[in-house]
Amino acid sequence: MNRAEIANRIEDTGIVPIIRAPSAELAANAARAVLAAGIDVLEITMTVPNALDLLRRLHEEIGQEVLLGAGSVLDAQTARACVDAGAQFIVAPGFDAETVRTTQALDKPCMPGALTPTEIIAAWKAGADMVKIFPCSALGGASYLRALKAPLPQIKMLPTGGVDVTTAADFIKAGAAALGVGASVVDLKLLKERGPGAITERCRQLVDIVRAARRDGA
Repeated sequence: MNRAEIANRIEDTGIVPIIRAPSAELAANAARAVLAAGIDVLEITMTVPNALDLLRRLHEEIGQEVLLGAGSVLDAQTARACVDAGAQFIVAPGFDAETVRTTQALDKPCMPGALTPTEIIAAWKAGADMVKIFPCSALGGASYLRALKAPLPQIKMLPTGGVDVTTAADFIKAGAAALGVGASVVDLKLLKERGPGAITERCRQLVDIVRAARRDGA
């Protein structure tokens, strides 16, 4: 898939599970649990130990079934290494123009982080395929996203931070193109205590919520 096709698939799925774990093995287990819920997009953060090796491994094992992304990418060099390892999209906590340019030169979408209107506009003008609004919960969650979308309807936004099964519908109705969901859904404590099925069930619940919110807003 090319850059546009990947970006469209992320938006169609509407959910980007963020996998951040203290070990590669735990992250791999979480990734499989997410995939079992029918979510065909997921993000492995660079904070996971041996994250590049994990990306290569998951690319070989499940790369035909899921779009693998790399998160917490801070520079262009790391973005290139992630794509070489099998990442199909790049997500960053902040905006770095060189990272956006490098990722797009590789024909992959880039979703840099921003929070204020000025930052969001700068990221979009630099060519961001979607802007990660992070940490969205710090400024009011869905109500903040709705306020941003009023003057910036053309900018595709990926709210991250404070997105869970209780808030997901509000974020979708506020105009989110997709949702970045972390520990509230990919709950590692739950994974350890109850096994991957618990994560899969929570992810399925989120899928249903997103579909219903989109249907209601159509």
